[in-house]
This record gives sequence, structure tokens and C-alpha cells, in this order.
Amino acid sequence: MKISEIRNKLIEKGLKVTPQRIAILEAIIKLNNHPTAENIIDYIRNNHPNIATATVYKVLDALVVNELIKKVKTERDVMRYDAVMENHHHLYCSESNRIEDFFDKELNEMIDKYFENKKIPDFKIEDVKLQVIGKFLKDNE
Repeated sequence: MKISEIRNKLIEKGLKVTPQRIAILEAIIKLNNHPTAENIIDYIRNNHPNIATATVYKVLDALVVNELIKKVKTERDVMRYDAVMENHHHLYCSESNRIEDFFDKELNEMIDKYFENKKIPDFKIEDVKLQVIGKFLKDNE
């Protein structure tokens, strides 16, 4: 994603375009591996050494609240971030801690139909997050 596209996404959400927001969103997109906050901090420190750690956490929270990124919590209770906002799930490797996006239209339709037909009393579903836990047979890390 180009810087101009990142700017447009921020503007669409009514957020002020700042160098910090651009750098952090760009880092998440370029790292492309569901990075932790620490991964993002390490990445941006190379080009933006003056961005404070607290700023990174505040920007991450703002990006989540404004639905520009999602939080992904791992089996080991580590918070990671995902810039892919399309409906998808995750494959999580219990050995390497690697996360891969998993797109499956048929699975999404099955989940939607299930909850259309089986309502949960006094509960409104906002999102269903599925994380498939296993081991990648060819782990290239």
C-alpha cells in the first residue's frame, strides 16, 4: 500500500494525518506478519527514532478503534495486529507462533448461516473470529 493510500484511509476515518500514524500503519502493512507492538516499534525506530513507545501504543489503539487494523490475540496471549480488514480467519502455528491469514468464503457463509438460524438469546453478535491452531508442515521461518 502506498503512502497516499494510507493517507486516504486515515482521512476517510476522520483521523488527522500525522507522520506517526503513517509510519505505524505502513510498518504493519510492510511487516505483513501480524506484528506485535514491539515488532512495530523496532521497525519504525530505523526511520523514525523520535517516535515514543507510548505514542506507538496510542496510535495502535486509535487505529483499532477506527477499524483501520484489528487486534489478533495468540494462544500464548500475545497481542498482534492485522491490517487486513476483509473477512478472514487465522492459522496459528503452536510451535513457531506464526500467524497466516486464512480466507474461505464457504466457511464464512457457513458461520453466517449458522448464526442466522441459531440465535443466541439476549446477545448481538458483532464479529466471529476463528483461529485454527496447529503446525505448519513446511514452516519457513
